[in-house]
Amino acid sequence: MTPKTEKRERYHGFEQGPIRPPSEARSLLIRVTRNCPWNRCAFCPVYKGTRFSVRPEDHVIADIDDVHHHVDRLRKLADGQGRISHQEIELHAQNLAEHDQQAFAAAFNWFAGGMTSIFLQDANSLVIRPDSLIRILRHIRSRFSWVERITSYARSHTVARISDDHLKAMREAGLNRIHIGLESGSDAVLKQMRKGVDKSTQIKAGRKAKKAGMELSEYVMPGLGGRDLSRDHALETADALNQIKPDFIRLRTLAIPGGIPLAELQRSGQFIKLNDLEMVREIRLFIETLDGIESMIVSDHILNLFEEVQGRLPDAKPGILAVLDGFLALDPKDQCLFQVGRRLGIFSRVADLESPKRRAKVDAFCRQYGIGPENVDQMIDEIMKRFI
Repeated sequence: MTPKTEKRERYHGFEQGPIRPPSEARSLLIRVTRNCPWNRCAFCPVYKGTRFSVRPEDHVIADIDDVHHHVDRLRKLADGQGRISHQEIELHAQNLAEHDQQAFAAAFNWFAGGMTSIFLQDANSLVIRPDSLIRILRHIRSRFSWVERITSYARSHTVARISDDHLKAMREAGLNRIHIGLESGSDAVLKQMRKGVDKSTQIKAGRKAKKAGMELSEYVMPGLGGRDLSRDHALETADALNQIKPDFIRLRTLAIPGGIPLAELQRSGQFIKLNDLEMVREIRLFIETLDGIESMIVSDHILNLFEEVQGRLPDAKPGILAVLDGFLALDPKDQCLFQVGRRLGIFSRVADLESPKRRAKVDAFCRQYGIGPENVDQMIDEIMKRFI
């Protein structure tokens, strides 16, 4: 059932939601919906305690028009190299009404980032009526004809229910990439995590997006099966992706902040979180099982232990497995140092352990806080919670 827009909702100016993918850091954020229409996933803290709503279409159009106005102004202020003086920016901003300042800030940040991509917020923009989304996409194209990419989050359950014709029309209107939180291909894990979707629907949705001509990013969450379902999680997730053949597979390692349903499952002993060594073995099994696809593996989040676990399959597979095996072959002290150094942002590659300067910094931190192989997992859990 399609969610209904609130009646007679007043327009209060430009809006932006709380999150976007790391790959959309330079994108203009256009808010189509507020929060998440599902909002029951046991592992997700983002929208808990909020109510989902669809923004009125004319409000979204007004946001687009406001940004277009400011972009036009910025282009006129810029010199031949696209530079604008701070004085001119401040003069323009101080003459704006308070409700218009956020639209200007969004336009300015987008202008500074090159204005090549737009991301539709919040958690599942494709849940709105297809004809409404198509009109919004066409208006974006009419205002920003030079944009190379328009992207959105989407749920598999939603995409699977949209007709092929509507998905194709969305693609033709400009929506050329979607991000889907697959998280797992294991029905047992999906049920435990309350994803509201099964493996077959995940596969159906991914294939429909690809059939429509969209680029597809599928997010995978290493560790989501816990200790009991780790193997099933790795094998079934790889099998689902082998059938979908997405353009990108993006890793987001599980972290468990307080206040989410999964934290209660952990406290009660129903869910046992993997430590880093177990997580590495799970990721290795997952990567090893990926077969017959040319997806780009991406590890672009600080929650992930390995930034260098990335590259295009199948060519990158041996190198990725070598990184994982290299870590597993380290002695426990070096494994501990890398775990801590990576989460502190001091290390980005296993080879950074060979840097005396970086190693000394991490070693000093570990000594100061009493971190060693015997307690590193508890310390890492605390550090990772800060990144959520």
